[in-house]
Amino acid sequence: MVSPIYSLNPWIIAVILNTVLLTIAWISPKKLLTNAGLFHGWILGVLIWGSLGWQGYIVVLFYFLVGSGVTRIGLAQKEAEGIAEKRSGARGPENVWGSALTAAICAVGVAVGIKAIAPLLLLGYVASFSTKLSDTCASEVGKAYGKRTYLITTLQAVPRGTEGAVSLEGTLAGIVGSIAIAFIGWGVGLIDVSGLVFCVVAAFIATNIESVIGATLQAKVDWLTNEVVNIFNTLIGAIAAVLLALVWQWLQ
Repeated sequence: MVSPIYSLNPWIIAVILNTVLLTIAWISPKKLLTNAGLFHGWILGVLIWGSLGWQGYIVVLFYFLVGSGVTRIGLAQKEAEGIAEKRSGARGPENVWGSALTAAICAVGVAVGIKAIAPLLLLGYVASFSTKLSDTCASEVGKAYGKRTYLITTLQAVPRGTEGAVSLEGTLAGIVGSIAIAFIGWGVGLIDVSGLVFCVVAAFIATNIESVIGATLQAKVDWLTNEVVNIFNTLIGAIAAVLLALVWQWLQ
C-alpha cells in the first residue's frame, strides 16, 4: 500500500514543507537569511522540490547549510579586517539567486519534460552547486586561514580578501567543498560516478575563471557585483560539466 504522502502532488509537498521551514527560520534567533531572503528561499525551495523532489532538495539544503557554516569561519577576524560577508553572512535575495539561479533553471528544465537532455540538466544542476560551494569554501577559508595570497593573474602577493586572490588553503578547501556536494548528488542518484568527476573538474575550472573575472573586470564594471559574478560562476560550472560529459560520450 502506497503511503498517502507519496500520492500527493510534489508541488503541494513543496509548498507545505517550505512553509514549515520558513516559519521555523523566521522565529529562530539565529538568522541565516534576511526576511526578504527567507521569502526568496521559499520560492527556490518550492521550485527545487517540485521539479526534482527530495533528491534535488537535499543538494540545495546541503549547500545552504555548509555554505552558511563556512561563511562564519573566522568571522570575528574577517569583520575586524573588513573582508567579511555583509550582514555577518545572512543571505538576502541577491545571494539566493546569485547562488542558485543556474540550478533553478536546470531543475525547471527537467520538470517541464525536456527528457532528451534531462541527464545533462541534472548534471548541470549538481555542478552549479558544486561550483558555488567550491567558491564559497575557497573564499571564506582563504580569507580566514590563507597564509599567502596571490592575485591569480599575476601571482603578485596581495592582502587576504582581495578580489581575484587565491591561496593554497582556500584552493584545497574549494576542492573539498566541490567533492562533498558532488558526492551528495551522486548519493541521491542525480548523477553517476563519471558525473561526480565532471562536477569536481568543472568546479575547479569555474572557480578559477571567477577569480580571473574578480581580478580583471569586477572593479571596472559597475554592474558586475559579487552576485552577478556568482551567476556567471555557476553557469560556467554547469556548462563545463555538460561539455565534459559530451566529450566523454563522444570518446566512448
